[in-house]
Amino acid sequence: MNYIASIGLEVHVQLKTQSKMFCGCSTRYGADPNTQVCPVCLGYPGAMPSMNESAIQLTVFTGMAIGCHINAYSKFDRKSYFYPDMPKNYQITQYDLPLCGEGHVEIDGAEGTRQIRIKRIHLEEDVAKNTHFERTSGVDFNRAGVPLMEIVTEPDMHHPEEALALLQSLKEILLYAGVSNGNLEEGNIRCDVNCSVRSESSEVLGTKTEIKNLNTFRGAQQALKFEIARQQELLRSGGEIIQETRRWDVDSGQTFSMRTKEDAHDYRYFPEPDLMPVVISADSLEEWRQALPEMPRERRERLIESYGIPEYDAGVLATDRFVADFFEDAAKQCGNAKAVSNLIMTEMLRLLDEEDKQVEDVPVTPAALAALVDLVDAGTVNSNTAKDVFGILFREGGDPGSIVKERGLVQVSDSGEIESFVEQVITEHAQSVEDYRGGKKAALQFLVGQVMRSSRGKANPKVVAEMLTTKLDTGA
Repeated sequence: MNYIASIGLEVHVQLKTQSKMFCGCSTRYGADPNTQVCPVCLGYPGAMPSMNESAIQLTVFTGMAIGCHINAYSKFDRKSYFYPDMPKNYQITQYDLPLCGEGHVEIDGAEGTRQIRIKRIHLEEDVAKNTHFERTSGVDFNRAGVPLMEIVTEPDMHHPEEALALLQSLKEILLYAGVSNGNLEEGNIRCDVNCSVRSESSEVLGTKTEIKNLNTFRGAQQALKFEIARQQELLRSGGEIIQETRRWDVDSGQTFSMRTKEDAHDYRYFPEPDLMPVVISADSLEEWRQALPEMPRERRERLIESYGIPEYDAGVLATDRFVADFFEDAAKQCGNAKAVSNLIMTEMLRLLDEEDKQVEDVPVTPAALAALVDLVDAGTVNSNTAKDVFGILFREGGDPGSIVKERGLVQVSDSGEIESFVEQVITEHAQSVEDYRGGKKAALQFLVGQVMRSSRGKANPKVVAEMLTTKLDTGA
């Protein structure tokens, strides 16, 4: 029997605010344990919460970015449960009246572009962080109370790859909208995955299991692959799926049962008595909507249409809002969008990755990149030299024209000067000359490389290749 998997995600996103959800404690990552706490986030009796307006705005911002219905009236609730990371023994969250209702996110998968429905987006406070040692455990309450946005999808995905695509799309949107740092290593994005399987002939969803606290996208994908296969095999052998919470073990590549899954009534939700309902005015909603930037998918389409670059280039550039901004600024100044795109994708993104930096942290400017492309187009420098000059701009900044002049990097196109390099290389590499004349055309590229090396990269490679070909073919 064949089975169909149904997958839903609960994506938890730490919001980019300076203070916690219900108190003024800092949200800075990496502080010494239990140094960013107060009576409110430690759950002391009598301590009263106070709402963080920025967190509400960022949550609504996210809802607007993915086309959610925004509820102008919402409220907070208490979710009761007992665990060491929850100081009050309840969590302030939203239950029946969240900030955002139905929306959708588009993903690209094997079946083409699909819309994954978003059920709701609500706001809550994060819990503390447990650290388990060999014989003891510690609880760091610095994270307790950090604003946490939860994005809940419908079970519209059928393959682990679709879940991965959704997480990647959501991260792009969150970064574009500026609502989260999106740093997985710091726990800014975590998710729980729900999955079930059913026979192809059934329209009724199967019994679901939930895998908790996955903090990498690949981890979520791998956990789903295992869990779907486990459920299918269990059903084929006559077993029964039970509703439960499971954990993903990276080392063994398996999921393991933690506890039976709670239902909503087990949490004893009731309205938070210490907080007033959230009422957002129509003027505020319109102001926030006007401040919403262009989203990644729309930007990719516009980059292709406006600058004539390939779909692949647009996809790479639009992944990071600031990289896309840099590209557009440079392309407008030089008029050669494809050359700008090539240098960003081959050199800038490589250097940013190697040095673990963001584009806004380096001294190279869009104007400098545009001027460098102009130098290549004018024949002042060749493409290899341009890469070297870009490395200097990336680390030191400056004007590319001055760098080329001061360091003697101007391209040599004079045929007489290039001919001396060509004749020297032909003399020194007789075997490669014979290989070329014997039909090994790859030998030509080796000889071109030797000429470029002799000229310290300044020779015009097009002129070099033409001159070598003429001399080798004619024996001149």
